[in-house]
Amino acid sequence: MHQVALPVEVSPAEVMRKPSLGAALDLCLELGGFEPKQVQHALKLDKAQFSRWASGQEGVNWPKLSAVMDHCGNDAPLLWMNHARGYDLFAMRKVETALERENRVLRTQVEALTQVLRGKLA
Repeated sequence: MHQVALPVEVSPAEVMRKPSLGAALDLCLELGGFEPKQVQHALKLDKAQFSRWASGQEGVNWPKLSAVMDHCGNDAPLLWMNHARGYDLFAMRKVETALERENRVLRTQVEALTQVLRGKLA
């Protein structure tokens, strides 16, 4: 199993400027702060296959591409593929996971309690 990196914000406009999936893959690594060699080593990816993905000479393997995006903390290649198929990247949003929802609810509760305590201490 691989470690999922902290999410990195990806600008739809930046993704839309990329001319190819390979360029979007490069953007994914760049936004994650990685060089191709680092990701290849960490995920045990074949260097030649990775190069063929980037050049468009070979289709991507979804589990491996998903692992790259998780490792880099962004979905730039996935967003590029959606854009290439005519989807509006500015209208797309990720579904909130149960953990994200719980985190949001707890943060809201903590903020409300903090406001109550500040009022009582003032």
